[in-house]
Amino acid sequence: MLNGKTAVITGASRGIGAAVAEKFAHLGANVAIIYQANTDKAEDVCRRARDLGAEAEIYKCDVSDFDECKKTVAEVIGRFGKIDILVNNAGITRDNLIAMMSEDDFNKVVGTNLGGCFNMIKACSRNFIRNKGGRIINIASVSALLGLAGQSNYAASKAGIIALTKTAAREFAAKNICVNAIAPGFITTDMTESLSADEIVGRIPLKRLGRPEDVANLAAFLADEASGYITGETIRIDGGLAI
Repeated sequence: MLNGKTAVITGASRGIGAAVAEKFAHLGANVAIIYQANTDKAEDVCRRARDLGAEAEIYKCDVSDFDECKKTVAEVIGRFGKIDILVNNAGITRDNLIAMMSEDDFNKVVGTNLGGCFNMIKACSRNFIRNKGGRIINIASVSALLGLAGQSNYAASKAGIIALTKTAAREFAAKNICVNAIAPGFITTDMTESLSADEIVGRIPLKRLGRPEDVANLAAFLADEASGYITGETIRIDGGLAI
């Protein structure tokens, strides 16, 4: 249970982020729903979290902007008093083959996915150190482990998140702050809706796409005290895709 904990979830207006916010709310956490574009969807997630009995607020923030992250984290702490859990889920794709990928598309994806992860960890770091404990959960991807054609920017950003996770785990361990990554496979979200489900399922040993709730369940475990001796790990949740 996460009673009395405050969780910050980026990219929480839809997909995996929304599922994590609702799961944490169900387990008793207060949730700060960070989003960038879709206010209506963010408000829907906030409403569902409140219906579950949680205190919840939405915060508009471009995680690739260092100053915005710092300002948003200060607002969350001002509202809830502290932050116990950070879930770095915000991410974008700009798929293309390397020969045709623009410099801007590469930099934008890395800046949002990896840069945003760093920005939020940095913004929350003093809070976690002061509290002498906390959980940081970074959403990576099996793309970082396999390498997928057309996703050099995305795979590189997610591989960077795995390396950042290991480094942060070492740096924060003395303060009882556990830092782990989740590497989802193909999950049914807006990001994967354009892909051919039949072709993908044929490559997955469990013969189904993952659900956002599958990832949320793992995030809930990593946020809980029960996972207190796990840090620096990247846990795949991909139906066996990357075996």
